[in-house]
Amino acid sequence: MASNVYDAIVVGARCAGSPTAMLLARRGHKVLVLDKDHFPSDALSTHMIHPPGVALLQQWGVLDRLIATGCPAIRRYKYDFGPFTIAGRPAPAGGVDAGYGPRRLIVDKLLVDAAAEAGAEIREGFAVEEILFEDGRVSGVRGRATGGASIVEHARVVIGADGRHSLVAKAVGPEQYNEKPPLESGYYTYWSNLPAEGFETYIRAHRGWGVVPTHDGLTLVIVGWPYAEFERNKKDVEAAYLQTLELAPAFAERVRGAKREAPFRGEPAPNFFRRPFGPGWALVGDAGYLKDPVTAWGMSDAFRDAALCSTALDQWLSGRRSFDEALSEYQKTRDEHSRPMFDLTCGFATLEPPPPEMQQLLGATAASQDAQDQFVSMMAGTLPVQSFFAPENVGRIMAAGR
Repeated sequence: MASNVYDAIVVGARCAGSPTAMLLARRGHKVLVLDKDHFPSDALSTHMIHPPGVALLQQWGVLDRLIATGCPAIRRYKYDFGPFTIAGRPAPAGGVDAGYGPRRLIVDKLLVDAAAEAGAEIREGFAVEEILFEDGRVSGVRGRATGGASIVEHARVVIGADGRHSLVAKAVGPEQYNEKPPLESGYYTYWSNLPAEGFETYIRAHRGWGVVPTHDGLTLVIVGWPYAEFERNKKDVEAAYLQTLELAPAFAERVRGAKREAPFRGEPAPNFFRRPFGPGWALVGDAGYLKDPVTAWGMSDAFRDAALCSTALDQWLSGRRSFDEALSEYQKTRDEHSRPMFDLTCGFATLEPPPPEMQQLLGATAASQDAQDQFVSMMAGTLPVQSFFAPENVGRIMAAGR
């Protein structure tokens, strides 16, 4: 291996890569970040950052910068199931009682800048073309800036933070588990003059949509239908999108008074966990763990995994733990934290009517404001999924709802 190596090369500079690089650089490690895009630039996203993710932004010193961009705070969550609605304010996480729905061209730039300020070297407009191996382990990357010559860089570890279509993951071929195929297909656009009641979710049989207020007075509305209808509906996304909104007439009327400000965007997502480490490599964010966007947990999970992964890598780079020991702990903790919401998300993403016992529980939840606040806290990540569904808690909700 070349003598002049980085401690870490991070492939991908968005909401998983830049925080990972920032946290490693703050611990004194030599980090190179590579991304084919220039910043600010947009990315496919449902935008929502739930309170646990916001708490990490605050911890990292980035939240005040986000607030300064004019991104509205979201303190109310609403789930409209048709016959009843569950709405309330989630409990705080780390002293943070709000979520935010930032545009990616704004929040990703803030994170890239924070990584650079921490001492990470950032190369924008650099396309990684090949993952290099030496003696059976990843040793670096080959790539080029736009119009430039091919360049090779080496590192003790290469971190794939390059999203669902990760080049790093394709090169190393990690084990995938808990796999589920795409369950629904969603498309979103932005509307002006569309006030939002915080973070809104509408659930109907075989249809669903979410509403997130974002920058510049715009509101994102993402609409989903079962994946089996993907090919048919993509032929006329606008018609399918607007027809779906008519399932909640009052909301459809709000949209008729608004103006669409952007094209429709969307891409179906598979659901999986990947083993997030191996000889000379690690995965973080969507490259290592991906689920349907129906619960809007992508960015918050990416922040959490960046913190977990960077801590594990620091333990190894500083000689306190072996690579396998530290990264195995990262995988175990990530999976334990992620699996309950993964399963809940996949259930929502089927867009199938809930079974009778779940309908009864949701109806009883709607009858009590305390239970409603518990439900929205679960969806916001400030109450564990298993705590809400614990038999004793379900018993209390059902008894109160009678």
